[in-house]
Amino acid sequence: MLNVPHRLLNKRPLNRSPLNQSPLNCCLFFRSLPGVLSALIAVLSLLLSGCATPPDSASFKPSGEQLPDYDQPTFAGYQTVTRQWVKTHRAFITANHERETDLNSPFEMQPAADSVQGKRRGILLVHGLGDSPGYMRDIAKIMAADGWLVRSILLPGHGTRPADTLLAHYDDWTGVVAHQAELLSEDVDEVWLGGFSTGGNLVTSYAIEHKEVAGLLLFSPGFYPISQSLLALSPVVSYLWNWVDVDAEDNILRYESLTTNASALYYQSVKDVQALLEEKGFDRPALITISQDDSVLQPDKTLQAFSQHFTNPSSRLVWYGDEDISATADQRVSRLPSYLPQQRISNFSHMSVVFSPANPYVGEDGSYIMLNNGQQDAVPPQQRKDFWFSAWGFREDGKYHARLTWNPYFTELEHSISEVTESHSGSHLVAQ
Repeated sequence: MLNVPHRLLNKRPLNRSPLNQSPLNCCLFFRSLPGVLSALIAVLSLLLSGCATPPDSASFKPSGEQLPDYDQPTFAGYQTVTRQWVKTHRAFITANHERETDLNSPFEMQPAADSVQGKRRGILLVHGLGDSPGYMRDIAKIMAADGWLVRSILLPGHGTRPADTLLAHYDDWTGVVAHQAELLSEDVDEVWLGGFSTGGNLVTSYAIEHKEVAGLLLFSPGFYPISQSLLALSPVVSYLWNWVDVDAEDNILRYESLTTNASALYYQSVKDVQALLEEKGFDRPALITISQDDSVLQPDKTLQAFSQHFTNPSSRLVWYGDEDISATADQRVSRLPSYLPQQRISNFSHMSVVFSPANPYVGEDGSYIMLNNGQQDAVPPQQRKDFWFSAWGFREDGKYHARLTWNPYFTELEHSISEVTESHSGSHLVAQ
C-alpha cells in the first residue's frame, strides 16, 4: 500500500476576507518587496485590477478549516466519508439535493455480470478543474458494460462550493490519485487510468512514474494551456487575492467560479506533466481526444506531444475539427469533422467529448443549456431549436451559440476506447 500521509488539518492560511483584498493594497505590497521586477508589478497590477469580488453567499465561503481525509483503507470507506462531506457542506443549487449529491460524489460501477472474460480490468477516472465525478459517468457506463470495474474520485475541494478549492493543496490531488490507484490494484489484474482536463494531467504524471499502470484514456488533457506564462503568476496571486472569476452558480455538475488557488494547483499539474513527458514520455497504450477549437488549451501542442512522447504503436489520438492535420504523418491520428450544421454545431468545446448525447442533464435534449459561453451581450433564444452550439467564445452573425456539452461522436469514442484498451497485451498489475 502507498504511504499517503493522514492529514489532520489543512494548513493553508485563510486570511482572505474580501474586505482585505484591495487590488491597491496588493500592488503596494509588491512595490515594497526588494528586487521585484517592475514588469512583474505591472502585470500583477493589471491582473488584480480586474479580479472579481464574490457576493456574500455560501458558495463563496469555505466550508471550514480542513477537507475530509481521502486515505481510507477501502474505496467503500472513502465513498462513505466523501459523500457525507458533500451532503453536509454543499451549497445546493436545486431542490433535488439527492441528485446533486450523487453527481458530485465518488462512485463505483461494477462490471456487467455477463461481460467479464479473462483477467479482471479496472479503471480509475479523474475529473477536471472545477468539475465533478458526474463528468465521468457516461464513460464509466460504457466501460462497466464492457467488463470493467470503474471507479471515479472527487478531487479535494470539489463537489461542495467553489470556495472550498481555497482549502486544497496540490498533494491532496496527487495523493488521492495515488492512493485510489493503489486500492484499485488490489481488486483487479490490470489497472488503467483515465482523466479529463486537469484530471488528465494528474493521471498521466502518475502513470509515467508507475509502470504497473497498463494504459491511459485522456479526454481533453490539460497539458498545454493557453497563456501559460500568465497562468504561471497564479501561485503568487493566490496569496493576494482569492478569485480569478466569479459567476452565477447554476450548474450542478461543476463550479462556474474559479479561485486563484485552484488556478495555481492546475498550473502545478501542468508543470509536472510537461516535465515528465519531456523527460520520460509514455510507452504504454493511450487514447487522447482533443478539439481543434478548444478555448482552454493549445491543441496543436497536444498533437505534437502525442507524436513525440506517446510512443506506443497502439496509441491513438482523435482530433475533432475541420483543419487538415495530414501533415503530422502520424498514422495513429484520426480526424472527425466538428462543423455539423444539421445538428446546429459549429465546433467542439473543451468539455463536450465526455458526455453522451443521451445525458439527461447536458445531452442533446438535456435539461440544462450552458449559456455561459462568452456571449453575455446577446439575448438567448426562447426555444432550444434556435440555439447553435460551440466552444466557448465562438460567435457568428445571426446565431446564438450556447456551449456544446455533448459528443455527437460518442459511439465512435466507445469504439476508440475498445480499440486502444484491447490492444494491451504487455505487463499488467497482478492483484496482491
